[in-house]
Amino acid sequence: MVNYTVWAYGFYLAVSLGVTIWVAHTLHKSGRVFLVDSFLGNEALADSVNHLLVVGFYLINIGYVTLALKYGDKPNDLQQAVEFFSTKIGLVLLVLGVMHFFNMFVFARMRRRGLLHRQPPPVAPSGQVAVSSWLE
Repeated sequence: MVNYTVWAYGFYLAVSLGVTIWVAHTLHKSGRVFLVDSFLGNEALADSVNHLLVVGFYLINIGYVTLALKYGDKPNDLQQAVEFFSTKIGLVLLVLGVMHFFNMFVFARMRRRGLLHRQPPPVAPSGQVAVSSWLE
């Protein structure tokens, strides 16, 4: 007799961890330029934050993946195993997506704040505008 639960767990863990590693690698590689810009060209700070983000990303996602094993109906046949797998992987992908958009939101705000510091100071007005006669 085939133990569908063990096979579904193994497949779920392999795919979830593979997707998590791939996403972390992609974000780490592609996010560096964005972070350097957000930190006003400070590459050491950007690289440090990038590394810390990857570590946190792994901790949260691998923790979620392992905790999620306990929850849900256990598969007893092939159909239930496929449904189990698709539900679990779907939740992992949603968590990854939510984390990604949250990080993008935070860093976009940081970048916007950093760009404000690059702006030249406001300039005093060079003249005055005459008030129209219809207002009098």
